[in-house]
Amino acid sequence: MLLFSQMITDYWKSQFLNGDIIYSDKDFTVTINPDLNEDSRIMVLETSDGRVMAVLTPEMAEKLDLSQRQELSELVFRQKLNEAGVTLHGADYLFYFSEAEKNVLLQENQEGTWRPLTEQDDAVFSEFESSASEQDLDDAYVELDHWAVFGSFEQNRLVCAASMYPWEEDAQIADLGVLTLSSFRGKGHARKVVRSICKYAFEQGYEPQYRCQLDNEASTFLAKAAGLTLFGKWDVISPDCTVGETE
Repeated sequence: MLLFSQMITDYWKSQFLNGDIIYSDKDFTVTINPDLNEDSRIMVLETSDGRVMAVLTPEMAEKLDLSQRQELSELVFRQKLNEAGVTLHGADYLFYFSEAEKNVLLQENQEGTWRPLTEQDDAVFSEFESSASEQDLDDAYVELDHWAVFGSFEQNRLVCAASMYPWEEDAQIADLGVLTLSSFRGKGHARKVVRSICKYAFEQGYEPQYRCQLDNEASTFLAKAAGLTLFGKWDVISPDCTVGETE
């Protein structure tokens, strides 16, 4: 049985294997796809089994002097990126529920101090935001008007919130953000809220997606504590990089 759902594996294959595969071995694959948008004109995915896939536009392939006749490796590819002046944004970890953990979650009886949030919670959510730092708010990207929002309370005060929004129009994947006020961390609020909102997403036909930067140890710990499994590391071209931009 697949560790992850067919939806997840098919989605990432479609991102990296659609187009002209110019190089492939057991460790590394490079695909040229003319349909990539400018923000993702280069993407790299390293799955948890150590395999690396890269996809790029024909224009970027020309900038990197890539052709079907050459031997490639991840190291050579990254050297070509460097020589061409291409910078990547910085990888995110991608976490999903395995099929086994999904089944456990769906059978879980969830009761406690957490619940869905609606526009009626505007006042308590505003107070929550005012108690968080700007950096935490930017990193978490938790918004009351997202597709789904859940919160956890202590003495009627919102102390932890998570929200989700559809990742892409043609993929049933919901991207997750979560934030706990600093003085209420370490009490299990985030784990419970993450599991609650993820169960809701599954029940609506979506796969929950949890992303965090590689150096965010607290977020990585939370993902695992909430029952998610590392799928891989995903990187895209930096928004500040001008190499290969269309006029």
